[in-house]
Amino acid sequence: MKKKGLKIILASALVIIGLVGFKIYDDSTKGKMIQNVLAEILKQYHFQKTKINNDFSERVYKLYMERLDYNKRFLIQKDIDKLVKYKFKLDDQIKNNQFDFFDISAKIMPERIKDAEKFFNKAIKQKFDFTINEELETNPEKINFAANKKELKAYWHKFIKYSIMTKMASKLKIQETALADNDTSVKQKTLSEIEASSRKEVKKTYTDWFHRLKRVDTNDRRNWYFSAITFAFGPHTEYFPPKEKKNFDIRMSGKLEGIGATLSQPNAYIKIVSIVPGSPCWKTNGAIEEGDLILKVAQADSIPVNVVDMRMDDAIKMIRGPKGTEVRLTIKKADGSIKIVPIIRDVILLEETFAKSAVMQDSITGERIGYLFLPSFYANFQEKDGRHCAKDVEIELNKLNKEKIDGLVIDLRNNGGGSLSDVVDMVGLFIEKGPVVQVKARNSMPHVLRDKDKKIVYTGPLVIMINEFSASASEIMAAAIQDYGRGIVVGSKSTFGKGTVQRFIGLDEVLKDKSNAPYGALKLTIQKFYRINGGATQLKGVSSDIVLPDIYSQLDLGEKDLDFPMKWDDIDPANYKFVGLKKPLDVLKNHSLQRTKTDTSFMLINEYASYMKKRRNETLVTLNLKKYRAEDQKRITYAKKFKNTGQRKGQLKFLTLADDQQAMGNDTLKIAKAKRWHKKLSKDIYVGEVFKIVSEMR
Repeated sequence: MKKKGLKIILASALVIIGLVGFKIYDDSTKGKMIQNVLAEILKQYHFQKTKINNDFSERVYKLYMERLDYNKRFLIQKDIDKLVKYKFKLDDQIKNNQFDFFDISAKIMPERIKDAEKFFNKAIKQKFDFTINEELETNPEKINFAANKKELKAYWHKFIKYSIMTKMASKLKIQETALADNDTSVKQKTLSEIEASSRKEVKKTYTDWFHRLKRVDTNDRRNWYFSAITFAFGPHTEYFPPKEKKNFDIRMSGKLEGIGATLSQPNAYIKIVSIVPGSPCWKTNGAIEEGDLILKVAQADSIPVNVVDMRMDDAIKMIRGPKGTEVRLTIKKADGSIKIVPIIRDVILLEETFAKSAVMQDSITGERIGYLFLPSFYANFQEKDGRHCAKDVEIELNKLNKEKIDGLVIDLRNNGGGSLSDVVDMVGLFIEKGPVVQVKARNSMPHVLRDKDKKIVYTGPLVIMINEFSASASEIMAAAIQDYGRGIVVGSKSTFGKGTVQRFIGLDEVLKDKSNAPYGALKLTIQKFYRINGGATQLKGVSSDIVLPDIYSQLDLGEKDLDFPMKWDDIDPANYKFVGLKKPLDVLKNHSLQRTKTDTSFMLINEYASYMKKRRNETLVTLNLKKYRAEDQKRITYAKKFKNTGQRKGQLKFLTLADDQQAMGNDTLKIAKAKRWHKKLSKDIYVGEVFKIVSEMR
């Protein structure tokens, strides 16, 4: 991998890590220490110079209040009156390392949660009249905080009524459908019985919810406050408490050391939701199953620790551990039996996070196009031989070249980005050499990151697939391929529009006082990146060369719709050599347009986009059961036509690469997973259309 071009990127981070000399107040708590160091680093090193003033204070206030009670189910106007006094004073609180505003909110919230629980417990017992004409506004941005407890109590009454009513409507629909189909397995119940069972389900849902809410402590809320301070600098600058930073590292590296199970905590019990195939849990041969409850955790033969009613993140710390070590879980099965299951921890590779490929073959013409799926620009920087997406993509390209493909599609849809160094290396697999992206730090000249290796791994026709959720490194990749004319970008009107670079700064490395460690980490925006043509991808994203109909096309999505994004600008272009396409882009674009505008599936997608926009604005709901059911049935009937939107069985066959077939051998699990993936791809009309575009590029 090419590292020299990254020296300037890491420079700011290294300077920050050396920042240990600024003042720490003698009487500071851990929270004050974190607030102080965050403020100092942000002021000095964030890409966008931001004044800590009244405007900044207003930003922090808005972000924190939304995190505290976005749905306006807890706080009343009296609370807001206490807190709003600080709306333009938080800059002074931060400068003086004070927590008055936070302390007031932290004192208020537990009391208001108790109040809300009382309102809920009273409402769930009340008799509701589902025949009267009442309405509930479900969009919190369209309502005010309750004037007093009486008004908030009335809101909870309506809210619980709505929750029960929607369940009743669903159950009635199931009964009616069963009756029409002569399905005797569904017992026909009276309206009173349906209401009783719906009420019971709602009660359990919100009893569990309040249980979790009451476990949120002052440290959790303080972390929200720190995040509000960092988010006020921009949507991608963020404070990570220690446990969240560890989870981020797992997502980026695609691996963890543990037992291979997804857990949830719906109530006092930690539940096993799913098991990763091939993981230590999976290898217990059914001793641990989905739905099991974890009662105790022990390290090998040590004394078990009861984890019932323990915070899940604390329990996870005990469950996770180094490869080769033993953990013993005391499990409660669905039949009520209790078992102790020993598990040897192992490294679990999250295969769904890695690059993979297939061959698309036209069943009529026999034409073969390569399809390469990249879910993220992952990188494991913690290990010398850790997985990196650029290396993996090169391996996939070499395998595809052996298949004698006639073209290539790289699918970056929903790829939120990741490693900057890997995207530079990856673009180098398709060009001889030259600049890939320009990076600019605060108060410095732009620095060009370039491919210096003349080797080209793939030389044929190339399409990059994108959508509104392709961001960051995906945008760098798409922009570079587009600017060189090395291939074309196909998909939504444009990508997400995240044109900034972040680096993690470990606060433990910054703070001298280690007695309260760990302190977490700051994900800091230190640079902005620009295309080699000089334009930023920030806000505008990368526009598709060929736009395909998209269900999200009429919704407000992307960087521009986040709180406090950086502005778009441009710089001088880099010096690069345009390659160009073999076929004129206008011809390819026109042919695709002619196909999609007369294709019934794509026409439905356009119609669905309008429907989604309309539905999003319909936030006032009736509490009259009959009216609600009539409106719901109308929506269901209309939505049926969109049930399989974006899917259609075409004439493409998806084939496993010869190298992959050999690697799979007789592994039935891997073979089944590949078949499921190929079946899903065969129904994707976007992949089908892109196949035709690549075919015409030759």
